[in-house]
Amino acid sequence: MKAELDNYLIKDEASTDEEHGCYPSRRPIQEYIRKGVVCIDKPMGPTSHEVVVWVRKILEVKKTGHAGTLDPRVTGVLPVFIEDATKLVKFLQESEKEYVCLMRLHGNVRKEELERVASMFVGRIYQRPPLKSAVRKKLRIREIYELEILEMDGRDVLFRVRTESGTYIRKLCRDIGEVLGVGAHMQELRRTRTGKFGEKDSYTLHDLLDAYIFWKEDGEEEYIRQIIKPMETAVADLPKVVVKDTAVDAICHGANLSVRGVAFVERSVKKDSITAIFTLKNELVAIGKALMDAEEIYSANKGIAVDIERVLMERGTYPSSWKKSW
Repeated sequence: MKAELDNYLIKDEASTDEEHGCYPSRRPIQEYIRKGVVCIDKPMGPTSHEVVVWVRKILEVKKTGHAGTLDPRVTGVLPVFIEDATKLVKFLQESEKEYVCLMRLHGNVRKEELERVASMFVGRIYQRPPLKSAVRKKLRIREIYELEILEMDGRDVLFRVRTESGTYIRKLCRDIGEVLGVGAHMQELRRTRTGKFGEKDSYTLHDLLDAYIFWKEDGEEEYIRQIIKPMETAVADLPKVVVKDTAVDAICHGANLSVRGVAFVERSVKKDSITAIFTLKNELVAIGKALMDAEEIYSANKGIAVDIERVLMERGTYPSSWKKSW
């Protein structure tokens, strides 16, 4: 945290009591798993739901969830949230995605023409979900942040695309083919990143099973801690407000975050933005909507800084200090 302080406005030089709470990486292994995220490299064949169920069975937990469905024939990055961390799913489903796609053109096209047409799809585009989609077939706007042609071999085109969540790559291929005047379809698709998680963070189901067995049978925690990441990792891209120890338990009991409870605030916090609330030990306390910009939180003497939407920390982790002035 010290190395990142340049990104924060320090409202109060607060310190933390080592008797309460726990740094995420030091959590006891069962708590570590319960508050973890595992990024699975989804194979071709099973549905995302089936993968999530397999993770639940491997880890012998009661609840798992994922952020961002992949069709059975699509491979790649599928973050799976475990037990307590499943509360984060709704906040991370909207994170941006990156894919590598193999598109098959139905006619011959010069590479220069392909690149010209592909560039037309960067920015805000209209899409109607395909017939096979599970959502309503309503016209909607999605944004393409990047679209790069990686390779072209005859009518086979390999491209990388970075998109807003909810963009249909199958439909994108068809639309590109239509503008080219030859037609096209998606041949293969792999998701290479979703939010903070990329291919380098991904492991197979077999990797997860082996790591779990090493822990259960041999007491070896190293591999399970390497594969499962603390849930805090999943919200690393969200703007952050770090609170004093004395503010934590009130939030856990349903209170909104008062400016008096703030230790420091990340400069990127904007009014109405989804914001993560952290302790001084870098534990995730809650997610909420900022009611002020960072500068306002820093300078205000009273008022509510963040409207809490979801609490992730258990009550009693930090002592109650409600009667104290934050």
